[in-house]
Amino acid sequence: MVHRYIIQLQEMVKKLDQLSRSDDPGPYVGSMYEHLREMEVKQNQRPLPNYMEMVQNDVTPATRGALVDWLVEVAEEYKLGSETLYLTISHIDRFLSMKTIKKQKLQLVGVSAMLIASPPNVEDLCYITANAYTIQDVLKMEREILLALPFELESPTINTFLRRLIKVAQEDFKVPQLKLESLCCYLSELTILDYYITLNFMPSLLAASAVFLARFIIRPELHPWNQMLKEYTKYKATDLQECVGIIHDLYLSRRGGTLQAVRKKYKQPEFHCVATMPVSPELPVTFWTDVTI
Repeated sequence: MVHRYIIQLQEMVKKLDQLSRSDDPGPYVGSMYEHLREMEVKQNQRPLPNYMEMVQNDVTPATRGALVDWLVEVAEEYKLGSETLYLTISHIDRFLSMKTIKKQKLQLVGVSAMLIASPPNVEDLCYITANAYTIQDVLKMEREILLALPFELESPTINTFLRRLIKVAQEDFKVPQLKLESLCCYLSELTILDYYITLNFMPSLLAASAVFLARFIIRPELHPWNQMLKEYTKYKATDLQECVGIIHDLYLSRRGGTLQAVRKKYKQPEFHCVATMPVSPELPVTFWTDVTI
């Protein structure tokens, strides 16, 4: 029953993905992208940017980060895709914006949110918690989350925007697309570890910032942004400055350095070992001027 509420978004993203992979995406990609941009700003589908201070007493950015780090490992264990992970974190942050939770229950919120995002076997989720919670515990929390949201589960994620944006970014970029794609995915997944960046920037801007930084890491001699990316995303380089800076700090482990699951994942050869790529410790100030190329 739950998943009929997100079929419309899934079908839209699937169509956008199919068009993005084609050589002639046609006139519909732009309008679909604009519609997704309209969806992402709906207040009833966004978490409070300061819910730790306003709602939570026991949960902190550090405990949230530890939960997300663990959920990355769970997603890897059960071969769940990035979209499931992003939706899980979205459900968690939205729920924590509404309900005060003791930190002892935070893991329960996490596995229940994952059950909503793309159900693995509920018994497996109990097992992965070392049976700290029963099936009844998980199902009860699942219902509580669904009622709190309420059943509005179709908000776009970073992943929603990233596929087409990578295609656009590749057009003038003479490196293998899989390498650029893996690095963009890595940078995007790093963002979910950080409470501030996840809650204060829209998914489309996070995706654009990941592409910006990935292009700089791979080809530092070039300006990472261009007119085509600016026109497609409707973001200027200056719009991305703060977000790119935070992702850069995450990449260098100057922020969230104790959280290792995403970093270990993207050190693997199947992801082209992108987590080991060198990058300058500073971002050139010339990046934040408007581009006309």
